[in-house]
Amino acid sequence: MPSKSSRRLAALTVAAVCSTVSGVVLTTPAHADTVRIHDIQGTTRISPLAGRQVADVAGIVTGVRTYGSSRGFWIQDPNPDDNPATSEGVFVFTSSTPKVAVGDSVTVTGTVSEYVPGGAATGNQSLTEITKPTVAVLSSGNAVPAPVVVDARSVPDEYTPAGDTAASGSINGLALQPATYALDHYESLEGMNVQVADARVVTATDPYTELWVTVKPHEHANRRGGTVYGSYDSQNTGRLQIQSLGSTADFPAADVGDTLTGATSGPLDYNQFGGYTLVAGRMGTLKSGGLQRETTRRQDRGELAVATYNVENLDPSDSSFEAHASAIVHNLQSPDIVSLEEIQDNNGATDDGTVDASQTVGKLIDAIVAAGGPHYDWRSIDPVNDQDGGEPGGNIRQVFLFNPKRVSFTDRAGGDSTTAVGVTKVHGTAQLTVSPGRIDPASDAWKTSRKPLVGEFVFRGKTVFVIANHLNSKGGDQGLTAQYQPPARSSEVQRHLQATEVNTFVKDVLDTQKNADVIALGDMNDFQFSDTTKILEGGGALWSAIKSLPRSERYTYDYQGNSQVLDQILVSPAIRRGCDLDYDSVHINSEFHDQISDHDPQVLRFRP
Repeated sequence: MPSKSSRRLAALTVAAVCSTVSGVVLTTPAHADTVRIHDIQGTTRISPLAGRQVADVAGIVTGVRTYGSSRGFWIQDPNPDDNPATSEGVFVFTSSTPKVAVGDSVTVTGTVSEYVPGGAATGNQSLTEITKPTVAVLSSGNAVPAPVVVDARSVPDEYTPAGDTAASGSINGLALQPATYALDHYESLEGMNVQVADARVVTATDPYTELWVTVKPHEHANRRGGTVYGSYDSQNTGRLQIQSLGSTADFPAADVGDTLTGATSGPLDYNQFGGYTLVAGRMGTLKSGGLQRETTRRQDRGELAVATYNVENLDPSDSSFEAHASAIVHNLQSPDIVSLEEIQDNNGATDDGTVDASQTVGKLIDAIVAAGGPHYDWRSIDPVNDQDGGEPGGNIRQVFLFNPKRVSFTDRAGGDSTTAVGVTKVHGTAQLTVSPGRIDPASDAWKTSRKPLVGEFVFRGKTVFVIANHLNSKGGDQGLTAQYQPPARSSEVQRHLQATEVNTFVKDVLDTQKNADVIALGDMNDFQFSDTTKILEGGGALWSAIKSLPRSERYTYDYQGNSQVLDQILVSPAIRRGCDLDYDSVHINSEFHDQISDHDPQVLRFRP
């Protein structure tokens, strides 16, 4: 995945030109004696009055948003109809700071619009709004409609209906079935005052003052408090994003496993950063779950420890070197080989043609020594400037760190940014033509993406081939709450080509030496159950070792309330057959609000 900060920055850029979906604006207003909020919301995701002017729509103000680019307020009809599919709340978009207060009884005249957060290209659902409003305050201090309780009993276990094939897979035109589907249930409450109680945090507070809770505490829960994502067909329906209408300084700094005790209540919104969101006017009290960062065991003398760690756009200006070094030395117990992803060049995002990363790597190695770790040696290949994706100017790449007191690197000259590594047979064993090298860097599979770094190592006289990967990001895929169901995963196209390249290379090694020890590891940007992983594993060439863990422990990343796998270590049959494979996903980042990377590192120990 792209870093959370870069995803949000890109999304905000899109939001500046986001679209409003509506029909032709009709000039004849629909009057208040015939139009109420539930008439505006209707029984599908698109208002039957979209594009029409409505007059004197009555409601009680339940929340006011005075910040950001989506300023406005929510109103709710205190006299609901008897149709559970029709919401009784709606957002009034004012663009400037609203001049109403919670508890005001108001009438609103304006245009009904369907706003798509992030723009139509995202595939997001739309949010029904009243725009260009004229607001009349009739009275103040009225009781706010009681919040609808959202809990394990009210939210269905089935996630969503399949999209209408006649509408390109969209669910927008389907009649809502709030008692059958979770997404329909949330949509039927869009704009209404809702409440969760004693909700466990399943994604930690991020820099944008938001977190995720679950209203289903037993749904795919793991021992550390998260909710595990284990299948495209088994969505976690209890996840709900929490934001706040209050001061950012008062927002709780929560970790996974913490609990928002008591009631958290406010209007139910929909945004581009996760879909349905409770925007709290009242926030529960944070109770710590006491989650601690994990430490793996140290490898035995005869075990080779190989790790992968995405250090999230590390460059010399960052303040996280000591923390990363401490994690490698203490939490990872100084692995023999560490594949680092997202090492930037010596001046980071400055786009001046610099590609050398020796200062970045050197600073990390020095910090590791200062933390009591080994003096690692390293190998990498500088990319062609601005050709490997990532943050513009950053020139991210994979880097091998290795402890020269435990393992040696076999150098073979000739590897550079544009030369493809090959495999030859020497005295019956496989050797790389260049080391370090890159897999087929001219292939279209790697266009504007990181090329795999391949190295030949020797541990206790045994050769081990290591392939460091950072496959194509999931950025651009439709979200789980998209209007298109199932959501399109457009990023898979390139990632599948990349996985095919890696699998083909591994097969070349194994065709040359059937019992070769090969490890392909890194940020695969895809799940252990994905087609990407199946392609990597194709023909039995590799096997994702995270599958050796219990299902509830298979995660390396936490996104939108889902603990999921993005980072993997895959091994060749000789390693898997050894029966001494020991795998650990070391949870030091993804579950914590004060993370130094959004990825957890992975460690594999085995005896070559």
